[in-house]
Parts: sequence; structure tokens; C-alpha cells
Amino acid sequence: MRRTRILTVLLALAAGLLAGSPPGALAAETPKAAATADSYTWKNARVDGGGFVPGIVFNRTEKDLAYARTDIGGAYRWQEESHTWTPLLDHVGWDDWGHTGVVSVASDPVDPDRVYAAVGTYTNDWDPTNGAVLRSADRGASWEKTDLPFKLGGNMPGRGMGERLAVDPHDNDVLYLGAPSGHGLWRSTDAGVTWSEVTAFPNPGNYAQDPSDTSGYASDNQGITWVTFDESTGGAGTATGTVYVGVADKENAVYRSTDAGATWERLAGQPTGYLAHKGVLDAENGYLYLAYSDTGGPYDGGKGRLYRYATATGTWTDISPAAEADTYYGFSGLTVDRQHPGTVMATAYSSWWPDTQIFRSTDSGATWSQAWNYTSYPDRENRYTMDVSSSPWLTWDANPTPPEQTPKLGWMTEALEIDPFDSDRMMYGTGATIYGTEDLTNWDEAGGTFAIEPMVRGLEETAVNDLASPPSGAPLLSALGDVGGFRHTSLTEVPPMMYTSPNFTSTTSLDFAETKPDVVVRAGNLDSGPHIAFSTDNGANWFGGTDPSGVSGGGTVAAGADGSRFVWSPDGTGVQYTTGFGTSWQASTGIPAGAIVESDRVDPATFYGFKSGKFYVSTDGGATFTASAATGLPAGDSVRFKALPGVEGDVWLAGGAADGPYGLWHSTDGGETFTKLPGVDAADTVGFGKAAPGASYQTLFTSAEIGGVRGIFRSTDEGATWARVNDDAHQWGWTGAAITGDPRVYGRVYVATNGRGVIYGDTSDGGGTDPGPGPDPTPTGACEVSYTVTNQWSGGFQADVRLTNTGTSAWNGWTLGWSFPGDQQVTQMWNAEHTRTGTTVTAKNVGWNSGVAPGASVNFGFTGTQSGTNSQPTSFQLGTEVCTRR
Repeated sequence: MRRTRILTVLLALAAGLLAGSPPGALAAETPKAAATADSYTWKNARVDGGGFVPGIVFNRTEKDLAYARTDIGGAYRWQEESHTWTPLLDHVGWDDWGHTGVVSVASDPVDPDRVYAAVGTYTNDWDPTNGAVLRSADRGASWEKTDLPFKLGGNMPGRGMGERLAVDPHDNDVLYLGAPSGHGLWRSTDAGVTWSEVTAFPNPGNYAQDPSDTSGYASDNQGITWVTFDESTGGAGTATGTVYVGVADKENAVYRSTDAGATWERLAGQPTGYLAHKGVLDAENGYLYLAYSDTGGPYDGGKGRLYRYATATGTWTDISPAAEADTYYGFSGLTVDRQHPGTVMATAYSSWWPDTQIFRSTDSGATWSQAWNYTSYPDRENRYTMDVSSSPWLTWDANPTPPEQTPKLGWMTEALEIDPFDSDRMMYGTGATIYGTEDLTNWDEAGGTFAIEPMVRGLEETAVNDLASPPSGAPLLSALGDVGGFRHTSLTEVPPMMYTSPNFTSTTSLDFAETKPDVVVRAGNLDSGPHIAFSTDNGANWFGGTDPSGVSGGGTVAAGADGSRFVWSPDGTGVQYTTGFGTSWQASTGIPAGAIVESDRVDPATFYGFKSGKFYVSTDGGATFTASAATGLPAGDSVRFKALPGVEGDVWLAGGAADGPYGLWHSTDGGETFTKLPGVDAADTVGFGKAAPGASYQTLFTSAEIGGVRGIFRSTDEGATWARVNDDAHQWGWTGAAITGDPRVYGRVYVATNGRGVIYGDTSDGGGTDPGPGPDPTPTGACEVSYTVTNQWSGGFQADVRLTNTGTSAWNGWTLGWSFPGDQQVTQMWNAEHTRTGTTVTAKNVGWNSGVAPGASVNFGFTGTQSGTNSQPTSFQLGTEVCTRR
């Protein structure tokens, strides 16, 4: 996961978006919020992963009980039956949004029903609340909270170290918590209800990534980094005698207590010049293993060592698998096989190029083997195979030059755990997913390979910047941090690839042409290359535009209603406009740089802008803007606004801050005047969906505070009344980036979160249902098919299909069928829907590619599984017509 993931919520904070409710005088006029409108079902639009997983924790006494923590997206529990993850912190609300960042998780080894989470996202003033320790007696189904007198940093530098929170394996009422920012070591003796500082602990740490950083982000003292108990000391009901603690101090990184935390001493003879990212104890053999790096990670780290400390003799042994001079990375991921404690594994977490590395020893670190080795540079030999067909975007659509490979083994690999009950199962976290294997011990066989695949389903961790639901084509287009964004033709399947050509590090804004929704534009951030891209096939394929001079970031972008022109407000320069697809841009006049821009959804020449309390209107395609006479709008830039489809000049604006105007405004004259809606205390997003049965006006959705209640609200009567559609169990922290309804499905709403991906809700009030794919189309006429296997790996393959209309009449919908000659099975398909009966596959158009003119072609692709020879199909049929093979 790249550094950009911190920006989504911070931009809002900087503008005061999360500052609270409006003054009491306004609140006094606010009616109570309506009860929940009806029963809503909430799910994720599947991406599977998409963010950094810095910690994985297995319970040591109950089989198949495991937890994962994310830096901004909450915590999860493993479900063995389905091999999926269940989110545990969706109840975290708007005011406590920082508690979706999880700095540590601890699973109670005495009472496995108990689990704890130390939460808080930032230790500087970006996060308005202090950290907390959450405790659950039902494995995370419900929680109680103890607020702390300091902040915690789930998304701060050093967040891959740990675990900072630990339960005493003999007296499970005792917990320790390592604090950042110089706050020291803390202890609870009542199962996490109350906490006090361990004043006898001598060293609160002193390492900061960049002491000169004035924001307080990189300059924060990373503090106490991990706590490990020696379960061989003490007995049931008595506090464990020996406790080891890691400290962010390169000269004094490890401390020990031998009297249950009463007194502490620096561990004698320890290496210096490094930070101890992890400390894992093998009590059976009496070894404490330590993974060291010269920095705190998770991005940086240029040198590292592995050490083994003999707890009985005090002997230190350097067990590093490489000479210090040969390392260009630090070590962090660290685990032992509890079934075979002499087996140790570690990761080179900061080996970005050509790949991460995983090391394994079966003799307590005396000798090591690697997950991959060079044969003759740049050629590699891997001890593993990788199958990412369940998350095909993990290849990043890359075609790297050796020794790089795609998919990569990983990066930012700070979480690594062998299942304590199963030596064959291992999981490890990366910057984008959780990978795992269930045949790990094959590693130790001569010539053996173990199989790696994503083990991440159910864990959704993308930060969402913008959303769009066009009236035809894919139901959902997303703009995401770090992974760019996806085109979802199915909400329940992982898309095959993020946006490419170009692949932005983060997409900041996207839009489609309302009356020509195949035309889509997106803007985003990219280290080298264009910051804007266009699509003419509803986001299936893209091409980069040309940046005007001075562009440094994506900003916001708007497409004219008919797709003939675009207005772009990028970072680094002023607002620009173009006709066509961005081959040349001209500066707009009358509107300040940094304005938010949107388009009218009816008039292709009309565009709107907002900046610092002023609303701007252009009626000449973005060439000139004029400030409207509207007053009383939010003074800052914490604003989102949208124009209503189908009604010219109908604009809704949400935003504000506690120290000024805050709420929801409506204009019916193209922004010349706005009326503030009564009863809406605060609103931060606005979007539109299909009208309710019998209603003439589209359904409104907003993330807002109404009647003193924060939530996701819906109005079916033009904002006259509102009903909350989420509940206290489904809040997802901060939801202020974007919201939209679905123009084809009444009641469906898509909600942007900052770390829990795209959430969508469907109503059960009988107002409407998903129209579904419809009946199979029955095209007629001649056809031609080319079928190409574009990639193949052990057990799987990828293929592209081109279907050409060689007849004389246009197709309005198509189905293409074929039979595989072997055991091939389609796992994912893009640009087409598919069904399968035995070896027979039927591919059918999606909405945007149903029409195929004579001589034109349509392309789709898929990934599949296979064993043996991957022979190609011999015949393809378009309805009843047999197609010519090309």
C-alpha cells in the first residue's frame, strides 16, 4: 500500500469537515430524525483487499481462531468454514472515525472468546480523538471501550511492528500495551477495563522516522513496539514472571522483567544500531527470536539482521540469512512453527525490488532457505507457485522485466504467521492483500513447491475518493486510493483489473457523460505520466490525456452531458477546459484555482464550480465562469455538490463546518440561488438514485446529521422528509467522500468509506428490485471469433476472445457459447456475463456492449482453471449460428 492512503481523510480534516455539529440555535429548529426507513442489507462491492495488512494473530489455544488488523480499515476475524474474513469494527461511528485504525490485536489464550483491539489512526492532530482499547467477550461480535489519555497510530510510521498489545497467558486479566509518542508502557489488571502506566519501565523510546517533519506525522516517537511473554515462567492464575518488551530505540531496543513487571532491565549484550520490529519467543527451546531493521517501516528499511537470544544463558547469536553488507532491506515478519518450534520464518519486508523475500529455517536459524533464488541473473527459481485468479488485479496488468515477476510475492510484508495448529498453513500480509498457503511443508522437500493464493475474501480495505453509477453499462465505477479504482460489472465478483493505461496511484475524481455514459473521465495522481484518462466504452478500456503545464495532482474533473467537452480542476494549476479528449487544454477564466467542478446533467455547455463559499457557473463549455449571487454557502472547501440527472439547472450542495454554515442546499436555477434545507444539521455528501414507486423526483441520499443523529439518510420527496437507512452496527467510521444511488435499482445506495471499501445497501421495502441481466439476446447473422490464451500458469490460465459481426445487420445483444475439450472452468469474466453447465460456457453482453454494428467487434476475457493440456475450444456459436474461427 502506497503512502497516498493517508490523504483521503486528511484533506477533509484540514478543511474542518469533521469538526462537529452546528451551533445550538440551528439545532433547536431540527426535528428528530425519522426511524430507519426499512430493513437494509449491507455488503461490499467486492475488491478483496486493496490495503496494507500489518498484523495477523492466531489464538494459541483454539484451532482456526485468527484475527487480522488493518491500518485504516478495522479488524477482522477468520471464518474457517468459508475461508473468509468477517469485519468487526463496522459499528465505529463518525465522531470516532479514528478508531477504524488498528494498532494492535490480542486474542486471549486462556479464554478464546475474549479479544482486544488497540485503536486510533494518527498520533498528531489529524485525528481529533484519543486512542482506545476495545474489549470483547464474544470474539468481536460486540465491544466495550476504554478511552486512553493519549493517541494511538494505526496508520503511523512503524505500524507494522508489534504486537504492541498482549494478554498474559497465565493470568488473562493482565494485559500490556506499548504506547507511542513517549507515553511508555501501560498495563491493565482487570481484563482491559482500566489502564495505568507502568512507571517502573525505564524507556519510552526515542526513534522518529523524520524528526524535522513539522506535521507531527513522521516526527512522532514510535515508542513501545511489542510485548512478549515467556509462558515457561509462572503458572495458571499467576502472572507470568518473565516479560520482554521492544522499544523504538536503536541503542536500547529490548527490555526484560523477571518479576511480572515490577522491575525492568535492558537486555545485556543486545545488538545496537537497529530497531527490533518483532520479538517471538519459542519457550520450548528457550529462544527469543528478534527481527531487526534500521528504520521503523513499513515503507523504508535498508539494512537488517535476525538474532536469537538464549533465555537461559543470555547468549546472543546472529542468525541472519545474509551478510549485513548484502542486505538492502530490513527484517520484520517473524514466526515460529508451534508444532515444530525449531522451524522459524522471517520476511525481508522492505525488499521492494525485485520482490519481497521470505526465509525459512528448520534448525532454529542455523541455516536458511529462501522463497526464491537466482539461477543465473536475472532468472529466478521459485519454491512456490502463485494463483491469483480469485483476485486477478494483483498482477497490476504488469509485464515486468526479469528479475521482477507478476504477481509479486509481496511488499511491506510485516505480518507473517504459521498456524499454531497446522504446520502447513501460513498467512502473510502485504500492502494490498493477505496471501497464504496450506501446503507450506512442501518447502522442505527437495524440489518441492508450495502453493500461494490470496486468503483475503471478506477483508475490504480500500479508501474511496469518488463513486459513479451510470444509467447503463457497469452499475458501479469507483475512484480509489492506492489501487486506482475499478469498474464493477458485478458487485459480487472481484473485477479482473483496476483501471490501467494509465494506472493512477490514486484516482481522485471521475465522471461520465450523462446522456452518453460510455464516455468516462478520471483524474488522479501518478509519479510519472498523465494525470487524466478517458474511456469511450464505459470504463472498460482507457487512454491517457495530455496534462496542461503545472499539473501536480488529479483534483476534480467533470464530463459534459453529451461527452463532447470536459472541465478539469487539477492540483498545481488553474481550472482548464477542452473539447474532445484532452489533447489540448485552455485555461478557464473567472474561477479560482482549486475549485471543485461538476457538470450540468442536461445542458452539455453548462458546468459548475465551487470555491471558498462562492458558486460559479459556465454556460460556454467551461471557457468562462461567473460567480453566482448565491450567499450563505459554506465558507470553506469541505463541500460536495452534484447536478440532478434529467433536470437542467437542478443542483444539490452539501458541506460546511461547525464554525459556519453546515448542511444541505438546493438550487433550481442553475446555482444562481440556493435554499438551505431545514432540519439537516450537517451534510457532507449528496447523491441521486432511482425514484421511488409513484414518485416523480429521484431519490436523494446523503451522509449527514439529521435530528441529532449521524447516519446515511434517504429522501423520496425532494428532501422534505428523511429516513435513516443504516443503523448503529453499520456506520463505517468516516463516510464523507462520496455517495450515490443507483439509477436502475430503487433504494440501492453506494457509500464511500475511508478504509472499508465501497459499501452498498439494498432495501427490502418492496420498492424495486435489481433488473438483473434480462433474457438472453438472440442476434442473427454471420460471426467470427478469435480465441487467444494470453497467460498460463500451473493450474490456471487467462484468455481473450474477440467476437466480430461479419453480417449485414447490427446486433442488439449477443450470446456466444462454446464447450471446453478438457476440464477447464471459467473463474472470472470481464466485459461479459457468463454461465456454465458442465463443460459448456455461455458468454453474454453487458449493457454497454450490446450493440455491435456490421464489421465491428466486441472483446471480452476471462481467467480459468485447468489441469493437463489446455486445449482450445473447437467451435463457437452465436445463438444458433456457428462462427468462423480466426
